[in-house]
Amino acid sequence: MLSIQGLVKIHPGPVAALRGVDLELGEGLFGLLGPNGAGKSTFMQVVAGLIEPTAGKVLLDGHDIVQDPRYMHQRLGYLPQDFGFHPDLSGLAMLELLLKLKGITGPRGRRQVAKELLERVNLAHAANRKVAGYSGGMRQRLGLAQAIAGDPRVLIVDEPTAGLDPEERHRFYRLLAEMGSKRIVILSTHIVEDVATLCPRLAVIRGGEVVADTTPRAAREAIAGSIYEGMVAPNDMQAFAAAWRVLSSVLAEGTTNRVRISLPTGEPPAGFAPVQPGLEDAYLVLMRTPTREVPPALRGTGVTATGGAA
Repeated sequence: MLSIQGLVKIHPGPVAALRGVDLELGEGLFGLLGPNGAGKSTFMQVVAGLIEPTAGKVLLDGHDIVQDPRYMHQRLGYLPQDFGFHPDLSGLAMLELLLKLKGITGPRGRRQVAKELLERVNLAHAANRKVAGYSGGMRQRLGLAQAIAGDPRVLIVDEPTAGLDPEERHRFYRLLAEMGSKRIVILSTHIVEDVATLCPRLAVIRGGEVVADTTPRAAREAIAGSIYEGMVAPNDMQAFAAAWRVLSSVLAEGTTNRVRISLPTGEPPAGFAPVQPGLEDAYLVLMRTPTREVPPALRGTGVTATGGAA
């Protein structure tokens, strides 16, 4: 169990990056959704024992990792958003080097451990190919291989599918789902599809505060009947957005906008019809609605509504 209690982090300025975060995480995949600057990176760095919080506790299986960050370091796998590899090394040589730096070996030697890890992430066929020739997805899988080395108790992955094509993204989904079966996995992202596909539970963070702690299904059900979609001409878009709470606007066939709005009560504009909400709609409601106006069911459990609009 990973218990985060009253986590606060104030950077010089002062800038409050985290404002009293409380979460309880068990084994499995947990999604952390939020825009850039919301506090996701600071949260992960504190949980990983890389920076010290201003206040609060982080307990891993009852052990205080703020007081003893080494306890977490010995049980952590971390895949940052940008992972640097030496382009002239082969995938196998690069992974061997990373294992050496992490102090990981095995009964049959470090090379055998590296080969087994490459097999697990479906890179055995490219073991002897230079990393410079790897695709973005292959680099991410190599990064995941080093992250799961040593069978970590906690695995943190930061924006793991950013920039991947659809095929690589779904390949990575399968790998992460497998990794989450026996450990705590925190998936930090701004890509809602990642969380909707992988995570049975998620939190949404905004302005350093957790504004929702819920499940994808509960989030969708909480806004059922309040999401409408219709078409709006480009020339009318500015006035329309001023009058209605627009969640998204997508250019359709280059001539008009397909627009989704949030309307908990009242009559929708002419030509708009109710649609089945998705997790992205729920996320956008949380991002674009003053916290005090967010439906309590969407916030989930253990979340206090404070603050104003983002």
